[in-house]
Amino acid sequence: MKMPVEVKEYFASGRRSVKKVTAQEDFALKIEFDNGEVKLYDMKETLKGRAFAPVRNWDRFKDVYIDSSGNISWDANPNVDSSKVWNNHLDLCVDSCYIYSKLLKNA
Repeated sequence: MKMPVEVKEYFASGRRSVKKVTAQEDFALKIEFDNGEVKLYDMKETLKGRAFAPVRNWDRFKDVYIDSSGNISWDANPNVDSSKVWNNHLDLCVDSCYIYSKLLKNA
């Protein structure tokens, strides 16, 4: 299987880490990366999947955070500590968020 060009270019230039993430009311994430770029990652299609059902409503979606591993995350149940109950944790691949998001501000 051939690696897509955008993925190959991303890994060739070095992986990114997330400095800040903010939920947007249109169910997108505004993400600031370590290289100074700010990007918008649309979550609407992802939220249709079963895995992200717990954060489909705005009150839960806006509770996005950066976890101790640097991932963009939510707790499936906000009353359960995801650091103690691993399957309460929902997270996104930072690499995919960078590759498949729209650039808002260049570094």
